[in-house]
Amino acid sequence: MMNDLNRRDFLLRSCSSLTAIWVSSHWPSLCSAATHARHAVQAPEATKLSFFTPTQAVEIDAIVARIIPTTDTPGAREAGAVYFIDKALMTFAIDQQKDYHEGLPEFEARAHEMFPTVEKFSSATPEQQDEVLHSFDDPDAKPSRRPYRPRKGANNFFETVRMHTIVAFLLDPDAGGDPKGVGWAVIGREREHMFHSPFGYYDKDYAGWRPISPASGKGQS
Repeated sequence: MMNDLNRRDFLLRSCSSLTAIWVSSHWPSLCSAATHARHAVQAPEATKLSFFTPTQAVEIDAIVARIIPTTDTPGAREAGAVYFIDKALMTFAIDQQKDYHEGLPEFEARAHEMFPTVEKFSSATPEQQDEVLHSFDDPDAKPSRRPYRPRKGANNFFETVRMHTIVAFLLDPDAGGDPKGVGWAVIGREREHMFHSPFGYYDKDYAGWRPISPASGKGQS
């Protein structure tokens, strides 16, 4: 399972794919989706899905929960990533609806090919789920289980849902994101040092975004 040190490295590396132009152009919609996700987590029974069916939402929630799993600190599930994505696909990410419509069935098909007893990703064990996700990170690696067919739609889907999950987890807490700043705490950014939106990987050496010392768990001075 991903520990906080691995998670921090993963998130810092992933920030490089979030360009300032992309974040800036979608900033109001990003904040709206983050606010929606936060409220949905607090009252899921009162939240209506806009894009996903309930069945699809269960699968997306299972995927995001393994991309950024819950450890000693909350993960993507606690950040309401599935609700963020549902809102995103009706607003700033509307052009990526096809990736989800066509990619999710292909993603599920790969999981079934690798583990024939698994009909849905959500029903797989955490270890099986992780192996499915790792198959997208290293497509040239020989599978330790049954072989699977290359599926372009599944790859596009996974890259898209991973990006959306990371954005949901890291979005600025003072602009609609997680009010506790869980994502920031993981990557070592301090609430006292504020960027003007948007922020990105190029700001990683700023004093307010320092890697946390593994020994102390605090920002380096």
